Amino acid sequence: MNWLDEGALFSQIGTFLSEDLGRGDLTTQATVIRNTHAKGRFLAKESMIVAGLEAVEAVFSTLDSQQQLEAFVSDGDEVEAGKVIARTSGFADVLLAGERLALNLMQRLSGIATLTKKYVLAIEGTNAQIVDTRKTTPGLRMLEKYAVIAGGGRNHRYGLDDGVLIKDNHISLAGGVREAVGRARKTVGHLHKIEVEVSTETDLKDAIESGADIVLLDNLTAEETARFVDLARKASNGITLESSGGITLENVRPCCLPHHNHADQPSVMAPTRQAIRLSSIPVSLQVEIIAIAHQFAGNLQALLQLFNPCAQLHILVDQALLFLLHFHHRALNVQNIAQRVASLRFLKFIPNVF
Repeated sequence: MNWLDEGALFSQIGTFLSEDLGRGDLTTQATVIRNTHAKGRFLAKESMIVAGLEAVEAVFSTLDSQQQLEAFVSDGDEVEAGKVIARTSGFADVLLAGERLALNLMQRLSGIATLTKKYVLAIEGTNAQIVDTRKTTPGLRMLEKYAVIAGGGRNHRYGLDDGVLIKDNHISLAGGVREAVGRARKTVGHLHKIEVEVSTETDLKDAIESGADIVLLDNLTAEETARFVDLARKASNGITLESSGGITLENVRPCCLPHHNHADQPSVMAPTRQAIRLSSIPVSLQVEIIAIAHQFAGNLQALLQLFNPCAQLHILVDQALLFLLHFHHRALNVQNIAQRVASLRFLKFIPNVF
């Protein structure tokens, strides 16, 4: 199971934001009044499996720790077109700065989860499982493997340090399947299983007889797969079998039918590789302005002193009002601020403020 590591997630998000923002959002800085408040909502444009909500939240909270994401669904949920997935509010420049990265991540991860779900449904009723591979986008492995889980699949090796998988190059360099498996068995701990990739009947026999725990049937035709599985079951009924290479939505079910001559755990690369074409799965972020504010340095006690009848009344009232805006966690709009301050008797000294 591949859970999101919060520390690793925020580290990655920081790198992604640095790549996109550079020295700052020039367009927003040039066109949007500083401290404009806005709210946004993520809207599904078609039926999809949601994935990436934690990543989206990390994007905005990295830019502003006070910015919160309110999600109406969870990762792994299926939503229909038009469904509001989540909403957020805060400073407009934060929303605009994080918008593209948040959408990129949610669209891609939801694409992977949606495609994975299609594979899972395609083999429903069999005793097989859909697992992923290491063929992920550099820098996105943790998130993409998480998306596979959200779609109902399972993770294979996370990295080279996560399990023993003896492939054709290892076999060639070791001098054969038996030699490779024997060396691995002597080297790794008893908690590690050993998997061997085979493409010939001789390699299959050698892998089983030398004590491999899992056999990966790689790039075989349907007829070859049936024959290899039949041979494997006769030699060792308890061995785990995987199939990989050339598996599609069209042929995945015949490969997994619960029959003695079909593989029981196909390894499907499609969820992470084919999702590239699904990375534009439509999710939009609709943004609208809540209020505009200007920062005011000070504290509440200083504000009250400003309106003391003995104080100087030439201090700009808008600064005082906008201090209250920040004092109330930046969550009140200008009208609410005006109503609160208008109730103070000393506003009679400053006519026509509003």
